[in-house]
Amino acid sequence: MLRLPGGRLPDPDPRYADYPQPPLGAGHLSVEYDPRPSAVREARAEVRKQLEGWGLADAADVVDTAELLVSELATNALLHSASRFTLTLSAAHGVLRCEVADSGRRAPRVLDAGTSESGRGMFLVEALALRWGCLQEDGPGKTVWFELGTCGAGGCAGEV
Repeated sequence: MLRLPGGRLPDPDPRYADYPQPPLGAGHLSVEYDPRPSAVREARAEVRKQLEGWGLADAADVVDTAELLVSELATNALLHSASRFTLTLSAAHGVLRCEVADSGRRAPRVLDAGTSESGRGMFLVEALALRWGCLQEDGPGKTVWFELGTCGAGGCAGEV
């Protein structure tokens, strides 16, 4: 965690509660998508392209897991808010943070995996992410985020 001189912590950005954000200059990308079915596929492809560009393609299934979970969040944004959504990726200090922001107000819920054909997206996020959350905006909208470790068992040789 980032500490300022004197041992004190910086004031957290209120949008992100108590979770520290990567420093400036770390890997960062933000892309907005129109509310159409192909947007989910495009978001998955962008995740793969960006993570490969950041050198994370060899990080123990990180790309596949990030693609899957972003796909779930993007699908939720389309199904439940029917609005444009913004995908934001950031990577620093061995953590990849993926966010999907949309204009919906309803916070996602983790449902039992069960045998239903839908409703398992947040169950997957809960099971596969280091941590995740939902930030309600002041106006309409929310940001659902998750984090994945990028270092694997061997530790971080070169950070993004």
